Amino acid sequence: MTTLSFSQLPLAPAMLANLQTLGYTAMTPIQAASLPLALGGRDLIAQAKTGSGKTAAFALALLARLDVRRFEVQALVLCPTRELADQVTQEIRRLARAEDHVKTLTLCGGATMRPQLASLAHGAHIVVGTPGRILDHLQRGSLALTALNTLVLDEADRMLDMGFADDISQVAKQCPAQRQTLLFSATYPEGIATMASKLMRDPAEVKLTEQHAAGKIRQRFYEVTESQRLHAVGLLLNHFRPVSTLAFCNTKQQCHDLVSVLRAQGIVALELHGDLEQRDRDQVLVQFANRSCSVLVATDVAARGLDIAQLEAVINVDITPDVEIHTHRIGRTGRADAHGWAFSLASLDEMGRVGRIDEMQGEASVWHALSELTPTGSGPLRPPMVTLQILGGRKDKLRPGDVLGALTQEGGLPAARIGKINVNDFSTYVAVEREIAERALSALNTGKVKGKRVKARWLSELPES
Repeated sequence: MTTLSFSQLPLAPAMLANLQTLGYTAMTPIQAASLPLALGGRDLIAQAKTGSGKTAAFALALLARLDVRRFEVQALVLCPTRELADQVTQEIRRLARAEDHVKTLTLCGGATMRPQLASLAHGAHIVVGTPGRILDHLQRGSLALTALNTLVLDEADRMLDMGFADDISQVAKQCPAQRQTLLFSATYPEGIATMASKLMRDPAEVKLTEQHAAGKIRQRFYEVTESQRLHAVGLLLNHFRPVSTLAFCNTKQQCHDLVSVLRAQGIVALELHGDLEQRDRDQVLVQFANRSCSVLVATDVAARGLDIAQLEAVINVDITPDVEIHTHRIGRTGRADAHGWAFSLASLDEMGRVGRIDEMQGEASVWHALSELTPTGSGPLRPPMVTLQILGGRKDKLRPGDVLGALTQEGGLPAARIGKINVNDFSTYVAVEREIAERALSALNTGKVKGKRVKARWLSELPES
């Protein structure tokens, strides 16, 4: 295609008008490359990084094949995590506004089964979920896929990493043979080809080897010994003082050790890895996304599928042996029109890995000395926000506007000093500037939200006076 305009696609006028309303003025590269194929009915393997617009690419394709008058599940999207499934569901619902009464359900593990069974009993057009929970519903007979025409595997490489290959195969066996299968993946490990050969029919392949815009991501490498590595992270943070940093470690133990070191230095850090319970994972992500945690320390598998806005820095605490993963890591910063830092700590044993990164990037790494890193602020790095948790959520009919009203109208706090408000099923999280955190907590516990008393507590670390 020579143009990136959505109007060049065979989409209904109502869909094109909705895209315009939503601000979709031009296609991203992955959308331009994959949508003509997907809308033409081809099976498709598409390699694209997080944040490249892939959700809209497969959502527009499955919506184009949907018959709203047929109230059966016609599209299934498999995702590795509940967070990604929720993001995908929200995006599909936004894009589906062009047509009335499109029902999309999310079915994920970590959530109670009874509400899901009740929702399925009322029917749906589109289901988004994690492989294990989808398989559970199929085995119970609560989900039928006889009318399915589109199967989507989102973040397929991560689902393989998490051990979902057998579950995906079992789910696919219960899908009609005459269907379209769309597979999206950030990397292309050997397992993807094996999976595709079993599940797909003559798939077209779209592989975007996007290079990060020159100058938007400033990379620096620092040589360290093993004994210096974790301490060097603190040196970087207190020198450059980024508001939000994603630090990548190769192992869960390294994540745990680094969080302990950073907390001992007074830096608010949280860890994200496969051993966390879903509720703990949700709370960690809320705090990092609303800027009440300075550093999120994560493994690659745990961080896949996250799309955090305004990420000022990425630190490779360990050098990954996979150059594609290195590109994926550093691409988390420098998004849109922003600039970002990518710092990498390398020991002598890792120089071979750095050499492969240089070869892939087509240029030599820029090296700096740890001795250049000196504190540039007064005191340890602190996040600008604090998160408060309200015991009550969607099930209690709470909405973000109710919480904002309680803080501004009843509590007298300026709206400009209140950040993100996340309403989950049973809890609500609100970010407030550190300086007004005590007043905000008092306003919630002594006043009313939507005419009712609520209980609120600190979720993130207590602000220092």
